[in-house]
Amino acid sequence: MNWFVRSTALAVLMSAGLAMAAPKVIKKVPPEFPAEAARKSINAGSVRAKLTIGPDGSVLEVEIVEAEPKRVFDRASIEALKGWKFEGTGQKETHEVKLVYRNEE
Repeated sequence: MNWFVRSTALAVLMSAGLAMAAPKVIKKVPPEFPAEAARKSINAGSVRAKLTIGPDGSVLEVEIVEAEPKRVFDRASIEALKGWKFEGTGQKETHEVKLVYRNEE
């Protein structure tokens, strides 16, 4: 069986504050669908993560806020989100992102 599962992950950026505009993403790294999830016949899920974005737009920290199912997609989400890059604002910011996983194999 091929463990490189074809999958999609959709990202939705949510502003942490109502008055603040969401930061502009300039580089997205798509997460890989975990082989472990495919082996366990888990075909979908989602992760909501809080990102701490540095003044230069790099992701400094990723905190998993909510996940369904729990702990299945956390590692893949953290690895991918740490590779994202935002337009730098000169200030440290926090924003939330929701990744939605679907196994399309």
